[in-house]
Amino acid sequence: MIDQVAEMGTPLLVLSGGDPATRPDLFDLVRHAKKRGIRVATIPAATPRLSRDLLSRLKDSGLDQVAFSLDFPDANRHDSFRGSPGAFDLTIRAVHWAHELGLPPQINTCVWAASAEHLSAMAALVERLGIVFWEVFFLVPTGRGSGIPGLTPARCEEMFEILRKTQDRKRFILKVTEAPHFRRYLRQRHEHEIGRVEHASSDGPMALAHRGVNAGNGFLFVSHLGDIYPSGFLPLSAGNVRRNAMEAVYRESVLFRSLRDPDRLKGRCGRCPFRRMCGGSRSRAFALTGDCFETDPWCGYEPVEELSAFARKIS
Repeated sequence: MIDQVAEMGTPLLVLSGGDPATRPDLFDLVRHAKKRGIRVATIPAATPRLSRDLLSRLKDSGLDQVAFSLDFPDANRHDSFRGSPGAFDLTIRAVHWAHELGLPPQINTCVWAASAEHLSAMAALVERLGIVFWEVFFLVPTGRGSGIPGLTPARCEEMFEILRKTQDRKRFILKVTEAPHFRRYLRQRHEHEIGRVEHASSDGPMALAHRGVNAGNGFLFVSHLGDIYPSGFLPLSAGNVRRNAMEAVYRESVLFRSLRDPDRLKGRCGRCPFRRMCGGSRSRAFALTGDCFETDPWCGYEPVEELSAFARKIS
């Protein structure tokens, strides 16, 4: 599978989980990917397997970056949510170990109704930890997340403002996952501040490209059974690595090609002038409506006719 990833020209491979440290060949996988010229990251879980020795061996194998999950800025809330006493303290130690070993650490944080009020404190914590990359996941209510209360569109906008201010401090790279309307929020705010929406250019906050990475669009996910999904949060299989060439699935399958076509979007997402640079969370649309092309329910933006000129500019 790693050889197929390399042949596609894919620059980054993330070995995820569960806990990837359960694989005794994890170090071999990292070494092989590095030999094929791929940048490799992994996300070890906060279990007894997570140790300084594990991180040292990963570093020696050539790992480029290691990520750890922190959802709350304090041990009581984080450990309760994760169902694992001591997970918070172990994660903090692991970040320090990564720094000592020269292994760039990343923090992954999930945002939903209960964690949203702590996002500012989380931002302050990750700044103190000196990480290089903060990936903020907006909950997709699927799997074990299906029973967790989500966010309203208005609450998402409040979270976006916190993230914008964090990003402006430029302490680390910030990536927002499953909330592509953050890109729309930044663009709108930027254009409002300069007061010329009608003359919008491709220049703007974050040096935003016209399109972000979305399910099946710059990204694919392979499950532990080999099924090829557009995203780990969008459980629609377009093939299996044991039977299908990964590149063929990504480039030629009906599902992946459709997800890369903004004209397939429905509802407000389909009418939105930002649909090419945003596209909405296809995973959340599927989880909440059963149709991955429907409107992302966590975005409240209402497209208006007078933005048609702006739409032509950013399309």
